[in-house]
Amino acid sequence: MSLLIVSLDVTALNVALPDLGRELNADVSGLQWTVDVYTVVLASFLMLSGSMADRLGRRRVFRVGLVVFTAGSVACALAPGLGWLIVFRAAQAVGGSMLNPVAMSIITNTFTDRRELARAIGAWGGVVGISMAIGPIVGGALVHSFGWRAIFWLNLPIGLAALLLTTLYVPESRAPRPRRLDPVGQLLVITLLGSLTFGIIEGGRSGWGSPLLLTGVGVAALALVGLLVYEPRREEPLLELDFFRSVPFSGAFVIAVAAFAALAGFLFLNTLYLQDTRGLSPLEAGLYLLPMAATTLVFSPLSGQLLGLIGPRGPLVVAGVAITFSGALLSGTDTTTSVAILFTGYVIFGVGFGLVNAPITHTAVTGMPKAQAGVAAGVASTGRQVGSALGVAVVGTVLAAGSRTAGWWVISGCGALVLILGALTTGARARRTAERIDTGGQGPKG
Repeated sequence: MSLLIVSLDVTALNVALPDLGRELNADVSGLQWTVDVYTVVLASFLMLSGSMADRLGRRRVFRVGLVVFTAGSVACALAPGLGWLIVFRAAQAVGGSMLNPVAMSIITNTFTDRRELARAIGAWGGVVGISMAIGPIVGGALVHSFGWRAIFWLNLPIGLAALLLTTLYVPESRAPRPRRLDPVGQLLVITLLGSLTFGIIEGGRSGWGSPLLLTGVGVAALALVGLLVYEPRREEPLLELDFFRSVPFSGAFVIAVAAFAALAGFLFLNTLYLQDTRGLSPLEAGLYLLPMAATTLVFSPLSGQLLGLIGPRGPLVVAGVAITFSGALLSGTDTTTSVAILFTGYVIFGVGFGLVNAPITHTAVTGMPKAQAGVAAGVASTGRQVGSALGVAVVGTVLAAGSRTAGWWVISGCGALVLILGALTTGARARRTAERIDTGGQGPKG
């Protein structure tokens, strides 16, 4: 249910963007910030939330996250203007950071058999398909009937139900040895993600060589260098750079960035294309996205089953091919594009995104120590949110410059990256590399 409200909030809100923009007098940049402030704040605090859950108790932090997210949703529904909405979206994201990675660490510590864990992750990832399937329809119907604010009111009953069920059924768990806080590392992560996103959104409007963009990218680069220098010196860092010595983990992180950049760009482009270019209502736009959402719904749990049978490489390769082909096929869309071509592209994209989510999570968390499951899941989830933020920032900036076609090619390029990394980082050699790292260079034990 936590994944449902977070994912539903994204998919349903995208359908509401044109209506929101008209009521609040927001341009493309304002719409980008409405989406991206959430993903940037979420990504910034995911690793902190994961480590806090390992330290203080996963159920406890999870329940706090539900309360903060639900309260933030109510505040968003009552926002009097665009600035307030952006502020409340940031507050909502703080609560959201305590949900998905903590839920994944609960699952990881509950299911000990690898096949059971793969199926559990597949079921968990299948909720993305459910939210994708119902998000555009529910969002379109709510916006059509009640306006964009109803998108946020929807989170209230789901959040309260999830809080009750968590209290009744979820067991408490925590890491055997608590981790210390890392405020310097946290500040560097916020600076890195915030300045990079700001530079792309605000600077991109003035051209890719604008001072704002170059300054944002420069500050982000300095923050990245700071992380690489400072974090290895800490005994218990916020960002576990040792995780990235594992080839599968590093590959899963970059694949998450690319796949979710493709998804965020896909939703952002299509929402504005269907309503502003083709003149559809929010409900009609939601119905148009149903083929992609329904396909994601089917292939998300199938991906979990394939994980248990053949491992992550096969699903990731097929996912990369599908996303690449879908972006290329839709690159020529205009007002005269047939519905058959649109739906073909949407279905193919749904296949790709449906297959990619479970392998990402499985690859990222199964090679890590259980005591650090929250941190590992937090890093993997950070990759998803970084990708979402960059996808909206880059595609939205390209769209604002007047080139929708280039936005589709950005999505296609993300798919190609998923294909290449899925083939290269999840094979036998990569697994043996991870085993050597996990055992201190001695190879697998036993």
